[in-house]
Amino acid sequence: MRLSVVIPAYNLERYIAECLEGVLQQQVDYEYEVICIDDASSDGTWQVMCEFARQYPSLAIYQNSQNLGLAGTQRRLFELATGDIIAYMDGDDVALPGKLQALVNFLDAHPECSIAFHEAEKFDDDTGQSLGLYTRDFYNAQYLKPITEVTDLISYGNYINASSVAFRRHDHLSQIINSNCQIILDYPLHIMNALFTKGSIGFIDQILGRYRIHSASFIGRTKNSPDRRIRCLEDQIAAVKEAIAFGLPQEVVNQGVAHHRFCAALNFLNMGHKELFESYIAPYKGCYFDDRHRRLYEQRDASVDVLKEMIRS
Repeated sequence: MRLSVVIPAYNLERYIAECLEGVLQQQVDYEYEVICIDDASSDGTWQVMCEFARQYPSLAIYQNSQNLGLAGTQRRLFELATGDIIAYMDGDDVALPGKLQALVNFLDAHPECSIAFHEAEKFDDDTGQSLGLYTRDFYNAQYLKPITEVTDLISYGNYINASSVAFRRHDHLSQIINSNCQIILDYPLHIMNALFTKGSIGFIDQILGRYRIHSASFIGRTKNSPDRRIRCLEDQIAAVKEAIAFGLPQEVVNQGVAHHRFCAALNFLNMGHKELFESYIAPYKGCYFDDRHRRLYEQRDASVDVLKEMIRS
């Protein structure tokens, strides 16, 4: 099998049909399979999946007998995948025409890359309004090149939209889910894939997917919750520190931790939590992420309005 598309679904009755339709109607010149697992949903997700399975022989559907959570469902998906290349999608996102062919073509043309990803449009589920682009609008985009390395992923954060990625099969699929992470699972997944495969990460600068923002999505649940944002930070730091076991320099890991603390500080400032901003803006082991980090730390006692203006300037 050339490609496996794996999709977890939990209480996505409203969205799973559009996700599956977009994937199953792709035009490609190779054989591919789609594997979707319902994680014991309490709504009609499974019924929608069954309807699609009756129409599309390339779709294999499974239902967890009890809720395993995203990590457990992902592990099962990777166990079931048989493709030489594995593409991941969340069940509430949208695949646009040409997505799967572009990912495989890119990896075929770039043997040095073990991971490929495409641009994705963010959009508001309630209004349909575009909210920008995931990678080109990433706040560290100025540091990124079309071909990046695991050190870039560690140093600058997650510039890969979860539903845009495909990676080459390897012998360590059972080890790419970080059990220490509770909320953020895509970022550690990308890091572990890059570490195990020792390949580069290639960007396809085409909008081939749409990333849905809604009240139950990651951004929707995190943007106004300081406690959840702190838990996310702990997950990000745990993911970065995995690199030490693979022999990456400690200074690269320190840079990554400094970046994630800096990013969290900016989030807390935008939420209006000045005390949390001050807690996390401090350099990590003397390491600043960049000059923005240093300037904000030096001016940390200024008012929230002044600090926000510094960020914008």
